[in-house]
Amino acid sequence: MLEIAVLLLLVQGLILFPQQAGEWLDEAVLEHMQQRAEYLNQQTTRLIQELEQMNQEQSGGTWGDVLGWQFWALAGIVVLHLALRFALVKWGRDPDNGGRKERSSSNLVEEEEAGGNVGAKKETESSVAANVEDDEKGSNEEGSYSDAKAESSAGNEAKEGYNTAKEEVKQDGKAAEANVSGNAEDSQEKAKGKDDDHNAKRKLGSRLEERMQLPVPDLDKGCQLIMDLMDTLTHIFGRGLSNSFYPVPQQAVGVGSAFEGWSAHAQEAVYRVLVPLSPPPGHAFRLELDTAGMLQRNFCVRVELLCICTRERRGEDMLCFLHHPEEELRRRQDPSLLHTLCTGSYLDVEKTVHWFCGFVRVAWLLLPQSRHWRLTLQPCSRSCKFQLSKDKESFTAEMIFAVRQGDSDIFVCSQPAGAGIPSTTWPETYAVAEANFFRHISRQAPQDSCHCKCLQLLTGFLMGVGFSSYALKTVVMHLLNTIPLTRWRRRDFGQRLMDILKYLRCSLDTKRLHHFVVGNASFPMEIRLPSGFRVAEAPNLFEHLASSPDAHRKAVQEYNCLLDRLKQLPIHGH
Repeated sequence: MLEIAVLLLLVQGLILFPQQAGEWLDEAVLEHMQQRAEYLNQQTTRLIQELEQMNQEQSGGTWGDVLGWQFWALAGIVVLHLALRFALVKWGRDPDNGGRKERSSSNLVEEEEAGGNVGAKKETESSVAANVEDDEKGSNEEGSYSDAKAESSAGNEAKEGYNTAKEEVKQDGKAAEANVSGNAEDSQEKAKGKDDDHNAKRKLGSRLEERMQLPVPDLDKGCQLIMDLMDTLTHIFGRGLSNSFYPVPQQAVGVGSAFEGWSAHAQEAVYRVLVPLSPPPGHAFRLELDTAGMLQRNFCVRVELLCICTRERRGEDMLCFLHHPEEELRRRQDPSLLHTLCTGSYLDVEKTVHWFCGFVRVAWLLLPQSRHWRLTLQPCSRSCKFQLSKDKESFTAEMIFAVRQGDSDIFVCSQPAGAGIPSTTWPETYAVAEANFFRHISRQAPQDSCHCKCLQLLTGFLMGVGFSSYALKTVVMHLLNTIPLTRWRRRDFGQRLMDILKYLRCSLDTKRLHHFVVGNASFPMEIRLPSGFRVAEAPNLFEHLASSPDAHRKAVQEYNCLLDRLKQLPIHGH
């Protein structure tokens, strides 16, 4: 039995003896080695005790026979035990082994992250490339349609420029895909490829994104400054002229590109605020539709007198314009609005603007902003435009006066709809509803949404000859209402930009661009519109293109120039 036990210990020791200890051991193997060392130590002690007992029981001759092979077996066990101890000590003293596992895990995580980044980049490149291919396909379909319809030479010339632009964009996308593929295959080629790519064209979306910087800090500062000023002016009017018979200004609403967050040039931005006017005591406003308006409806604001005898009986220092003689009214009370800012029975835009500009000039001296800023009023017959300047800073603002339609976000305003418009005509405006739509989108869109960036870029390159920035804004609003907001993230910038250009080109080809607010059944319900607005027939913003071939030719040329400017953008760093 003793011989068998010795042989088993030797075999177990040889089998479990660690090869190249300290290189590939982990915590589980180390613990197992320690247990085996303790076990061998116990077995060695037991064998020595048994040998001593046999020494006492057997004679000298017999002991000599046993000693010959048991001595060497015991020696082997001791050597094996010492080897295990040496391996354990070496493992504990080696500083590299302690962090080997952590470094291995860290390297694995880094490799996974690197792989994920490369995959994401490939996915973005593939998305842009696929979009360009779809665009190319759409262009071919448009070409077939144009041939079938025998469009004008201006349309064919525009389509040719459009196809050429897309072909270059497609080549850029393919070059970018080839670069990404080479970078993923060989790290050395990647380093070399970076130098080569430095002089090559990048895909359109990436180049444009590098040129954009949003948000623009000056816009935020200007918006805050102008809104604070308007709040103070409204407070002064309410404190000093609340019992007068002039239109009462309500809280101003920021509208337009600066307040919607897509103004192309912060230094040249005009901060437009719409100031709702409510009738003074004893007066009422009635909107009358002027049927002469075509694309944009025009209204007249009829001013009517109301009976205020009940207020007079309550002891208020106010006489009823309807039930007191004119002589008494002229002697004891200021004239009514009909005798100050109206032409006939209708509120006059130019008279109203002139009076409020005078009010701003006088009230400015009472404002705390006057201690640090300089106010310069700029002449304008249908809005109150002024400039605030301090040192090297300058902000231009425009006050647009308006009357609300019921309790909706649709107003009639003082801004002109065209040259020669009568002073009693107030065009309908959708600026507040559109501004509220952008705020609605901002609340729901991802933080890195690129819809403002797309508008900011495209409107910055417009000459305003063929179509206006409002047309581009309408296109973007339509796409925001149809493409899920989760697909407007920063990484989708290039694809969304191509969508806008395709939508605009299609609208130019068909000479039709529907209004976004009027006749849009999918317009957000939380934005208040007058009854019947959502089901009305949508006006065509490109109606003038259908009636004027020359206007259509200029619009197509503007589109081609826009594409050329986008393609000629320099690579970042050049």
